[in-house]
Amino acid sequence: MTAVPTHCPYCALQCAMWLHPDDGVAVEPRDFPTNRGGLCQKGWAAAELLDPGVRLATPLMRDRRDAPLRPVTWDAALDRIAAEVRRIRDAHGPDAVAVFGGGGLTNEKAYLLGKFARVALGTANIDYNGRFCMSSAAAAAGRAFGIDRGLPFPLTDVGTAGTVMLVGANPAETMPPLAGHLPRPGDGRALVVADPRSTPTARAATVHLQPAPGTDLALAYGLLHLVIARGLADHAYIAARTTGFEEARRVAAGYWPARVERITGVPASALETAVELLAAGRSRGGTVVLTGRGAEQHSKGTDTVHAFINLALALGLPGRPGCGFGSLTGQGNGQGGREHGQKADQLPGYRRIDDPGARRHVARVWGVDEADLPGPGLPARELLNALGTPGGPRALLVFGSNPVVSAPDAGRVQRRLAALDFLAVTDLVRSETAEHADVVLPAAQWAEEDGTMTNLEGRVLLRRRAVDPPPGVRTDLEIVSALARRLGHRDGFPADPAEVFAELRRASAGGVADYSGVRPDRLAAGEPVYWPCPAGGPPEGTPRLFADRFRTPDGRARFVAAEHRPAAEETDETFPCHLTTGRILAQYQSGAQTRRSPTLREAAPEPYVEMHPLLAERLGCADGDPVRVVSRRGTARAPARLTERIRLDTVFMPFHWAGEQRANLVTNSAPDPVSGMPEFKVCAVRLERDRP
Repeated sequence: MTAVPTHCPYCALQCAMWLHPDDGVAVEPRDFPTNRGGLCQKGWAAAELLDPGVRLATPLMRDRRDAPLRPVTWDAALDRIAAEVRRIRDAHGPDAVAVFGGGGLTNEKAYLLGKFARVALGTANIDYNGRFCMSSAAAAAGRAFGIDRGLPFPLTDVGTAGTVMLVGANPAETMPPLAGHLPRPGDGRALVVADPRSTPTARAATVHLQPAPGTDLALAYGLLHLVIARGLADHAYIAARTTGFEEARRVAAGYWPARVERITGVPASALETAVELLAAGRSRGGTVVLTGRGAEQHSKGTDTVHAFINLALALGLPGRPGCGFGSLTGQGNGQGGREHGQKADQLPGYRRIDDPGARRHVARVWGVDEADLPGPGLPARELLNALGTPGGPRALLVFGSNPVVSAPDAGRVQRRLAALDFLAVTDLVRSETAEHADVVLPAAQWAEEDGTMTNLEGRVLLRRRAVDPPPGVRTDLEIVSALARRLGHRDGFPADPAEVFAELRRASAGGVADYSGVRPDRLAAGEPVYWPCPAGGPPEGTPRLFADRFRTPDGRARFVAAEHRPAAEETDETFPCHLTTGRILAQYQSGAQTRRSPTLREAAPEPYVEMHPLLAERLGCADGDPVRVVSRRGTARAPARLTERIRLDTVFMPFHWAGEQRANLVTNSAPDPVSGMPEFKVCAVRLERDRP
């Protein structure tokens, strides 16, 4: 068989690869602008998950909650789901049934799942785990620019920029091929990194700003203060292309370097050096500012991202050749997954569900009465917290997500799942969430089905089927289609991804995320296509946004001012340390897949609590000793890992493990009031030696 060109199943970089199905599905890197012929450890090991021995191969069902899951036929499993949905919907109304999706689903799956929720189920309650990933950056970009695309320019622009600033991002571990685009020592370019930890990315930086967790908002205004005070702002750009600068200037005036040093712990001299590099980069190939989850997963994440947008606007970066502001989308289809209907407040094409014109357009495409479409539902955090409560959802259908591990305050989420009348999970593997389900359905995965993805640049990509699913395994589209038929919708829910994509293009036409001009033959040929790509426009769509105007009504970008405020939970005598969480190189998200990969499990077999040696000395523990991390919500357990590369007042845990090793047993679910993003990245904890 010939090699099949496709893309990695993990992060939003969507590295290109060849699959060789005649060689046990061997993986080979493929040259592509994002990965330039490279793969990270996860990409190399991706085919290990195709092994039937590590995945679900048959539907499972239990007759009562205290009974074990047992194999059943597809008809039995699907009939049970449909019967439970009808029973609960008839007794409690359509919003008593909820759907929770995933940022790894293809565009076609995300689209059909959103349609299924609103048409076949009639529920307002659908959201997805991307709410825990990109929602603050999306809200800030929408507010500032009128459009949310992770990178509004191709990633290759980062590789030519004279200065790149990363805020709360560690691509050397989370997106290694992307790190190849960053400035390197000796190449004449500059890298500025803001991160509480001295990560591999930070150690390669020209200057590392190491703020206390939860103080990035003050850091951004400190940098803006210096840009204005040093006469480095681009006032011609500000006057011609923005609004709201005076209020942002007024707020920034209160963040002089000495004050910012007291709030953040970052020396004033480091702030000054960073500003000099950011300004100088404009004439040395460009300056790019990028945020990641470290800045965004906070109860003030939207304001924090917007503060760094303010900095970029003051420097005159967005829309300028070689310059710009962007956010590093994390999940494989975190971008496309939120564009086409999985979010509680959106319809396909990034349309607002409460916009009458949007409702009319989508209703026509779907062949339904617009009055029958539900309104906005509960965002992810509120949805999970409402499960099984009076007036809340009583049934939940989960597709490609593992909230028992990935959601904040995970112990509470686990209790809410147990309070449901019915839970069904569709996944590749028997995840921790699936263990709580009444019905579990086995789904095909990335190399076993066709579909499109949208990477962090807004580039639409084609994933190709290279091998058949194991006998007894169906695709998500086939599952949704079969459930819709059982609920009385024999038409409108095709299982063919090409049919679904054709309808998606029609539904998105005229929306912010317009895919109507995306030609399947162009995707099949590997030619670049970036949304928005309206029908009749350039076949490549829009690689670079904002060259002439922003997507706001007046075409101007918005400065939005907000004062720094503390984290939702501050340290005290009982909980004296900050906990921050994140990803590591050899694991991914909830770990449901990567922990089943022999290669990745060997590379990273267990979690750890990273702490400063002086903190460990106070605790009386040595490297490798078991410790407990205790917050107001719960306790997580892992071995200590000592390093001087972290602040004395901060500990770090990766969040990829289950059981008592779940970092999210401890994290705070306090939400951002704009985006609904929980505060994953900072909470107050104490450390205890974990004695038997």
